[in-house]
Amino acid sequence: MISFDHGPPQIETDSEWDVASASHRSRWTSMHPSRLLPRPAPTNSPGPVLAPSNSGRCSSRHPAPPLFPLPSHPILAMATTVTLKRTGDKMPLVGFGLWKVTKETCADTVYNAIKEGYRLFDGASDYGNEKQAGEGVARAIKDGLVKREELWITSKLWNTNHAKEHVEAACKYSLALWGLDFFDLYLVHFPISIEYIPPSTKFPPEWWGLDGKIHPVNVPFQETWTEMEKLVDSGLAKNIGLSNAQGSFIYDVLRYARIEPQVLQVEIHPYLTQEPLIEFCKILGIAITAYSSFGPQGYVEIDAHKGAKSLIEHDIITSIASKRGKTPAQVILRWALQQGLAVIPKSNNHERLVQNLSSTSFELAQEEIKAISSLNINLRLNDPVDLDSRLAIFA
Repeated sequence: MISFDHGPPQIETDSEWDVASASHRSRWTSMHPSRLLPRPAPTNSPGPVLAPSNSGRCSSRHPAPPLFPLPSHPILAMATTVTLKRTGDKMPLVGFGLWKVTKETCADTVYNAIKEGYRLFDGASDYGNEKQAGEGVARAIKDGLVKREELWITSKLWNTNHAKEHVEAACKYSLALWGLDFFDLYLVHFPISIEYIPPSTKFPPEWWGLDGKIHPVNVPFQETWTEMEKLVDSGLAKNIGLSNAQGSFIYDVLRYARIEPQVLQVEIHPYLTQEPLIEFCKILGIAITAYSSFGPQGYVEIDAHKGAKSLIEHDIITSIASKRGKTPAQVILRWALQQGLAVIPKSNNHERLVQNLSSTSFELAQEEIKAISSLNINLRLNDPVDLDSRLAIFA
């Protein structure tokens, strides 16, 4: 048993999940030629496992195929971490997203979030606030609020740095901004390569070149991924993964990857439920982090909500929230968590920040999960094709 005081939960060994998992494996292998399947994880490297915060039980004597426990399992309501397949590292299921957190407030926001119990911070070089986020982390460590090994810091490789000569330099640049020696997770932000811009010329480089136009370049993704693997070899990143990638792209990466992606970060919310992608990743043993959990709510201030009704105010969400005595935001986050997804909400409001973190403390009924999922309209809010028709990666 591994126990923690206020972080990752207890784990005990048993085999009560084996039957469902074995059934799932049988169903999958009967449908697909085994030669096309990725090799099963070795016995000492199971797929992602949700860890309960009480004395719930999961199997380690008879490792199951890469699959999260069924949503109706009672321990899922108390899960606070997911164990990654390759390293066994425990990634918090509820983290704090740093997209759109201003430089002026970022250091204090991160510090206060740590004070309230957040341990995962999801950043990216493109967000332009990594230096300030690192200052918040450094202050929290100095004040004794947390140790570095208790934090999970995620960053992302931007599109301008996909060429082999830029990947390591970009990672080191972000690490220097954070004031860190390594990232717990380093993701490729988009499967899109655009023209390189030196950070001394423009940082963050964003999508547009110095002439205000987007310039795609021909960098094979295998070249990029090979350099990402070297980051693991050199200790700059403990885990590597993908963001904004779909099933066919992931399938291709697995054909040549020496180190498989451990995490996929994608847009998932009740208006974009992506069940087939979720199921695909569970089979492969890839953990999923859902971003933009509140759908259009996070895009209103940048006028990119595409006219969609607020999920926070939707009748189905508010009625469940009222019944449960929870906020609409907590219900939406719980909907994702109960599917085995990690979430990275952001809030500038201290009360909501605390409420979001407690979304692991209750469970929705399956009818409620289905009702929320029925809101799906395949509304993708973060789509590069809206910037340039040549970037239709979700077509």
